[in-house]
Amino acid sequence: MNILINNSSGQPLYEQIEEQIKSQILSGELSEGDALPSMRVLAKDLKISIITTKRAYEDLERDGFIVSVTGKGSFVKGLNSEFVRESMLFEIEEMLEKVAEKAAVGGITLEELTERLRIITEEQRNG
Repeated sequence: MNILINNSSGQPLYEQIEEQIKSQILSGELSEGDALPSMRVLAKDLKISIITTKRAYEDLERDGFIVSVTGKGSFVKGLNSEFVRESMLFEIEEMLEKVAEKAAVGGITLEELTERLRIITEEQRNG
């Protein structure tokens, strides 16, 4: 498992860890039953507080991405496809709300946004 921390980002470290682990689970890079590093090991590897890794793991467990077993560790939980789809749609809606706010401030039309989204989507698929 590869986690990269950006200390200059305005995003809290625990959120960066959560997002990267979620992404690896949703992409299939991490599969059901895969063990995650212990909170202590991850904290040591990333040179951050164990409290930060604990928060990330607690949030991932709360959101249904991992399961923690006392004395054994944390493991990727099996996800059904509907849960994955709903989770991704929720995250996309949050991002789109921010985009819509910026577009409104900048006077950017829905047509301009739609065209840019189409271009970006095509680049990602052909990438």
